[in-house]
Amino acid sequence: MGQISASQTVEVAASPDAVIAALADYVEVRPAILPEQYRDYSVVSGGNGDGTVVHWILQATSKRQRDVQATASVTPDTITETDANSTLVTTYQVAAAGSGATVTTTTTWTSNASGIGGFFEKTFAPKGLNRIQAQLLANLKARVEG
Repeated sequence: MGQISASQTVEVAASPDAVIAALADYVEVRPAILPEQYRDYSVVSGGNGDGTVVHWILQATSKRQRDVQATASVTPDTITETDANSTLVTTYQVAAAGSGATVTTTTTWTSNASGIGGFFEKTFAPKGLNRIQAQLLANLKARVEG
């Protein structure tokens, strides 16, 4: 058992407010920037901002998937998505950087796996999730800059 974490950062040529607004738009923007590993995305309630509840299947590998129902908590510089089905928590922190913004996404969860399964989860899951996060942030960058 232990906490596992994956994190990625990107700089965007958009104001922090515009980035937070884009990330908090779970109806239009979010489905447009999600990589292919996010399947069956839907808005359960709300749709924009604090209190929104969304659902998706995260298909991390061909054999590993996670059923996520996340509730969003939105502040002026951070969006936190907390999964009701697990210990998974994803944050998007947005900070001013020059004439634009820096966006850092971090996903953490507590592993219940032990032995060889735990070793593989600690070693390989963050690397795979980093690739997924990098694609999501690249899609966000293209969306807010375009």
